[in-house]
Amino acid sequence: MTPNHTDDVLISIDGHAGRLSLNRPKAIHALNLPMCRAMIDALLEWRDDEAVEAVIIDHSEGRGFCAGGDIRMLAESGAHDGTEARQFFHTEYRLNHLLFTYAKPVVAFMDGITMGGGVGISQPAKYRVATEHTRFAMPETGIGLFPDVGGGWYLPRLEGRVGVYLALTGARLDGAECLALGLATHYLPSEKLAEAKARIAQHPDRIGGILGELSVTAPPAAIMQHIDRINRLFASDSYEEILAALETDGGEWAEKELAMLHGKSPQTCKVALRQLKEGGEMHDFAAQMTQEYAIGSRVVQMHDFIEGVRALIVDKDNSPKWDPPTPEAVTDDWIDAIFAPLPENEKWTPLS
Repeated sequence: MTPNHTDDVLISIDGHAGRLSLNRPKAIHALNLPMCRAMIDALLEWRDDEAVEAVIIDHSEGRGFCAGGDIRMLAESGAHDGTEARQFFHTEYRLNHLLFTYAKPVVAFMDGITMGGGVGISQPAKYRVATEHTRFAMPETGIGLFPDVGGGWYLPRLEGRVGVYLALTGARLDGAECLALGLATHYLPSEKLAEAKARIAQHPDRIGGILGELSVTAPPAAIMQHIDRINRLFASDSYEEILAALETDGGEWAEKELAMLHGKSPQTCKVALRQLKEGGEMHDFAAQMTQEYAIGSRVVQMHDFIEGVRALIVDKDNSPKWDPPTPEAVTDDWIDAIFAPLPENEKWTPLS
């Protein structure tokens, strides 16, 4: 088999570690199909290579780590017949699942923007390194998609209702907040990353100790001041009830969050709430990805995603017209149809 090759991800072996360096700086290292395929090929090759004892995932230069997936391509495909979009999701989710089940330790360096697809390739890693540059978010409600790449698995397993809050609002977290919430395992100053990678490559049996030695005390995590508010105001699995709770509260923080939510896709917010509720009850990551693929294969062809991408990156007017336009108009039947299992011959499957 000839491995898939692309210059958009640099693949190498450094000492005893395999290294995947995302290399699309102009797109903040957003993932495309060739990148996902090349990373899968490398991971499968290294899985059986005794010389490779650990895997490092990082980015080459710029504001990375990884800003997500290629949403322009997804929207263009969705506006057509969705084939290319489904192919991308199918492959990307296989990469996510491969990392989640990988037998060798994986270290992800989230040194920069870590959103959407970047969350999907960093959260499965055993070691997740945040820095002062980390900006972590699942911003999909703002583009009418949904918090995929395993978001339905990771977010409901965070403290209290923080995962629901992040999924609905698309709130951005810094590195200190990622560490406090367990989204990162270590906090390193960015100037220590080269040393960390070099030492891990030489001593992959000592990853935890190396990262521990190079870690520094993170600044106070701002989100921790709001945990009680988040748990109280985002307690419901009903989107209408969350909006009502924020409105009734009337405090400055609640009003700011309410205004934020009024700009989000009501459909996506309802999808996210159900996705996190069901994902929190699942015992198998592959089952989560099967469900997310069914959701993704549908929403990518629906009005809100195509309109969200138009407003954000095509016309850049930041004024999406959502349809259905209100939470009340997004019925249970509407959401049920998005979540319905796909026919057997169309379902997502992990790598054999």
